[in-house]
Amino acid sequence: MSSPKKGGMFILSSPSGAGKTTLVKKISKNKNFSVSISHTTRTPRPNEKDGKDYFFTSKNIFKKLIKKKKFLEHAKVFDNYYGSSKDLVIKKLKQGRNIVFDIDWQGTRQIRNKKLNYQLKTFFILPPSKKELQKRLIKREKKNMKTVKKRMKEFKKDLSRWKEYDYVVINDDIKKCYKKIMDIIKKNKLQKNHAFINNHVKNLLR
Repeated sequence: MSSPKKGGMFILSSPSGAGKTTLVKKISKNKNFSVSISHTTRTPRPNEKDGKDYFFTSKNIFKKLIKKKKFLEHAKVFDNYYGSSKDLVIKKLKQGRNIVFDIDWQGTRQIRNKKLNYQLKTFFILPPSKKELQKRLIKREKKNMKTVKKRMKEFKKDLSRWKEYDYVVINDDIKKCYKKIMDIIKKNKLQKNHAFINNHVKNLLR
């Protein structure tokens, strides 16, 4: 009797505003894919729902969960904590579901270092330009320029992590970017055009 097929883990990371959350939601609509819903201590954005977009919690409760080792990964990002529930993720993987993560480089590194016995592919999403990134952030943050400036300040630091990922995709068009990612996931395509990506990163830092 053959054992049930195990699911795989697919991580998307990016500088804030590059579009990874939208991509994660699109990928999760595919058959047998689920989003890893993170716990977070940040305030919900308009239209976000507890248990659907995030599990919203207090810093006190979050720290207790860390002590109990309830997270597969966790990180502090922009003064708030984020973490992926170990029990929820492993349960779905054992059921054969593919899990898509919307996490930063800190969480990605933690999952990679755990060397779990499941397929793992990591994607770093880049914006087409710094100007376009800022435009997206202004729209997302409802013109809250204080928050936009804070996100842009961290941009350079986040960008420096792209070499730690298996694949790097430029999100100049959400449909094309999504298709590239799904082609890699389904067809196991290799994509290591370092010279092109390195040049694009240099342009983003200008």
